[in-house]
Amino acid sequence: MDAVASLPIESRKVTLREVSEFADSLEPFADNLRESILAPRPRKVAPVYTISELAEMCNLSRQQIQYLVTKDDQGLPRGTLNGSGRSRTFTLAEARQWVKMASDVYQTSLGEEGANFKGKILTTAQLKGGSAKTTTTVCLAQALTLLGRKVLLIDLDPQASASELCGLYAEKEITGDDTVLAYIYDQNIEGGLSGKVQTTYWDGLDIIPGHTFLYGAEFLLPAKQKTVPGFRFWAVLREGLEPLRSQYDYILIDTSPSLSYMNLNALLAADALVMPMVPENLDFISSLAFWRLFSDVAEDFLPYEEDKCYEFISILLSRVDYGKTSSAPVVRQWAQSAYGRWLDPFEIPASSVMSGGALSFSTALDVISTHSTAKSLQRVKQPMMRYANWLDDMFIKSWKEVA
Repeated sequence: MDAVASLPIESRKVTLREVSEFADSLEPFADNLRESILAPRPRKVAPVYTISELAEMCNLSRQQIQYLVTKDDQGLPRGTLNGSGRSRTFTLAEARQWVKMASDVYQTSLGEEGANFKGKILTTAQLKGGSAKTTTTVCLAQALTLLGRKVLLIDLDPQASASELCGLYAEKEITGDDTVLAYIYDQNIEGGLSGKVQTTYWDGLDIIPGHTFLYGAEFLLPAKQKTVPGFRFWAVLREGLEPLRSQYDYILIDTSPSLSYMNLNALLAADALVMPMVPENLDFISSLAFWRLFSDVAEDFLPYEEDKCYEFISILLSRVDYGKTSSAPVVRQWAQSAYGRWLDPFEIPASSVMSGGALSFSTALDVISTHSTAKSLQRVKQPMMRYANWLDDMFIKSWKEVA
């Protein structure tokens, strides 16, 4: 005990300069780690689909798929014949074409000449990190494309995790000018936000990526609010997205775990809100705090937004642990009492396989059916697809009303 007490106390003071130097020293380590994880290029490849998977997506039987493949007059992709048998595989683009042409999924008037179509904006938000918010957003975007939808994902998180999940090496391939930040600085920028859209490895999914420079908006927006008469800091993103609504069925916005100026823009731009929530004590309390904080902040501009209405707000239980010692049953009851109809009957289970997948920047929908973990990931993939179908059905009602 005396020996321990006599040990010299080492100073742990760290200057800002030392923090900067430390960050610089970490770059080579981070670069090497990312290259080992993401190599070889191209880093991400969309999955292929079997006839059985295609049949499920189109709500057809295998026999119907086999028959339609042989009908040249249908104009349907024929896929790739494997070996000498009747086994075929279909690329993501081919599968999406089948859904559009041969399924019973309602198809919007997107792209039709003269159509007065407006896509829907969906924002995912949560104050607490680790709620699977980003993976939920990306998986949901992928799932919606499998319904034949064209989707734009906007990454507002300076950590740019959604961009990485979409196959972009955020720190090396993206600059601040590639993000929404350029539009925040100058709403008259040529091309508006349309000029910031990039394609991804996933057919039907485009992205406006994130970058650490997005933090700049947290200084610019309040400064403009003080110096520019009539400037509405909370509505900049909404106005910028308006032209894109005629180009996409869905615009999904992934926010950072905070209530920043940019996130307020995302919340006010949205037609609907999704809050992924892990059913654990602290996560539940954090979710409650979000609404109180949002309400308090919104009071400043509420007089200008009296007509603002969300088509729905959806609380989605994520990373649900069904083990015997899990707190999920208790927290689920709390959530049901607190959120009522906002808590929808969908749950995304926790998956140790998905945790491993995250290390390789994959989602549950990235994995092909022949992969060793495919069956395990079905536990995550299937409820996510059901949730995407439910969300889509909610919006189809409003699309039909204005059609």
